[in-house]
Amino acid sequence: MTLVAAFVVVAFGLFLIAFTGVAFAKPAVAERFLMLFASSVRTHYVEQVIRLIVGAALVVLSPDMWQSRMFWLVGWAVVVSSTALMCVPWQWHHRFAKWLLPIVVRHLRLCAMGPFAFGVLLLYAVFAGGGAA
Repeated sequence: MTLVAAFVVVAFGLFLIAFTGVAFAKPAVAERFLMLFASSVRTHYVEQVIRLIVGAALVVLSPDMWQSRMFWLVGWAVVVSSTALMCVPWQWHHRFAKWLLPIVVRHLRLCAMGPFAFGVLLLYAVFAGGGAA
């Protein structure tokens, strides 16, 4: 189970870093991807299931990660928030996305630095390991 969790966390970290690369190299592609968020009931639930998988992977892998308590908390925060979003009407998420995404797209390169930093942090935490608190 830990190996699967490590694969999920590393893949997610690489995805975040790659997204930043796309945001800088092909901003229109990154914008189209972002505009899909919460655009339908299907994308809403797919997004939440992916978040649940990543959150659960962080919880499972956190004992073997650098700053294990922090990543355990982040994992549980993702699991709880994803579960909550699955319990509210998807239109609420859609309305929030319609309000927030134009701001993100307008400042895409700046906003893409957050996922980049988190992706690098995830990879460091996995490969530095040790479960140090």
